[in-house]
Amino acid sequence: MQQKVDSQQDWHHMVDHIGNFLAPSMAKDHPNLPVVKAEGCYYYGVDGKRYLDFTSGIAVENVGHRHPKVVQAIKDSADHLIHGPSGVIIYESILKLAAELQNVLPSGLDNFFFANSGTEAIEGALKLAKYTTKRPYVVSFTGCFHGRSIGALSVTTSKSKYRKHLQPSWLAYQLPYAMPEYLPEGADPDIFFPEKLEQDVKKLFNHQVDPEEVACMIIEPVLGEGGYIIPPKTWLKKIREICDRHGILLIFDEVQTGFGRTGNWFAAQTFDVKPDIMAIAKGIAAGLPLSATVASKELMDQWPLGSHGTTFGGNPIACSAALASLEVMKEENLLDNATKMGAYAKERLLEIKAKYPVIKDIRGVGLMLGIELCDPETGEPDGNAVMEVLDLCLEKGVLFYLCGNSGEVIRMIPPLTVTKEQIDKGLAFLDEALQEFGNR
Repeated sequence: MQQKVDSQQDWHHMVDHIGNFLAPSMAKDHPNLPVVKAEGCYYYGVDGKRYLDFTSGIAVENVGHRHPKVVQAIKDSADHLIHGPSGVIIYESILKLAAELQNVLPSGLDNFFFANSGTEAIEGALKLAKYTTKRPYVVSFTGCFHGRSIGALSVTTSKSKYRKHLQPSWLAYQLPYAMPEYLPEGADPDIFFPEKLEQDVKKLFNHQVDPEEVACMIIEPVLGEGGYIIPPKTWLKKIREICDRHGILLIFDEVQTGFGRTGNWFAAQTFDVKPDIMAIAKGIAAGLPLSATVASKELMDQWPLGSHGTTFGGNPIACSAALASLEVMKEENLLDNATKMGAYAKERLLEIKAKYPVIKDIRGVGLMLGIELCDPETGEPDGNAVMEVLDLCLEKGVLFYLCGNSGEVIRMIPPLTVTKEQIDKGLAFLDEALQEFGNR
């Protein structure tokens, strides 16, 4: 039965009965905070309270919520054009955006297929690799998250529950990610992980799939939903070397790491490894649906009309928002701020870690920080502790999110506009929450 919202009281009632309106798979994420507005680094709740947002809408609002330049660009664009579709018509914002992105991406990655979401960008990347190589198989890495549509799900292995009952089948094999628990005590990760990778690849190619039938390897250069793991640069370079050795295309999933999150425009630049194809999204358009599959013109020219398509991809308003977002990032030196504030936040987190045995590890690059919690007695991952600490943080006025196979990692991904004062305040709340949790 259709219901009309006539008052604030009705709004509260609908929130309390959210399951009557939205599917649980959409509406039951944590923490289900009712908000009426967002601005800068803050959400404003229905309860009248202001909350520090250390999630950036899950790494989307890199320039902060509702940046005035982005809002104005959206308004100006809507005065002229709301919908494409690209190809049937062509418009200035999509062409300008492509030209601007060429200036911030690794050299040679200069041709774009615009879509709407990160998952769509991944689907495009996989299709492009298979089409151009005429090879059937894909190799991904255990622990990576690439999306939930069937093609993307075939290479997503951060949690088995995402694949339950779906039998994703895109002829994919997995290799181990460079997880810290694999590292022997005293071993040098810069040496150990590349050597282990060579052994793992040799086993895979000898026993399961011939490398001449592998179209691509796809990887998150920093493990996102799987636990915020930062691999050694030498390991990523070894992947590049193996791909080159066998004529395999390398895909970087930079949906979460892109647009300044790691302190550079992209993690490819942070780790000095250039992929053949990139999937970019999230921070690209300051909250509007937009993504892109990116490759060289030479590769894209082998993917002709009809081999892929979109109705809404590269929406003119979203492209205008993306152009404004790129302008803000440059004008406000947000890459530099991400590097400085990320280092400061990590230093503060290490100080907090020293006080609480429940914190197993602090790791991060730029403003992409993970706080891993464990059972202090066993050292085992403790997702229940994370949920309790997140709830306590929310009560105090700061919003974090979780990740990791067992939900054992708190992820801290504030807007790249975040200030030292905001970090201090948010981490003071976290400190208090951890103290209260320890006293329970």
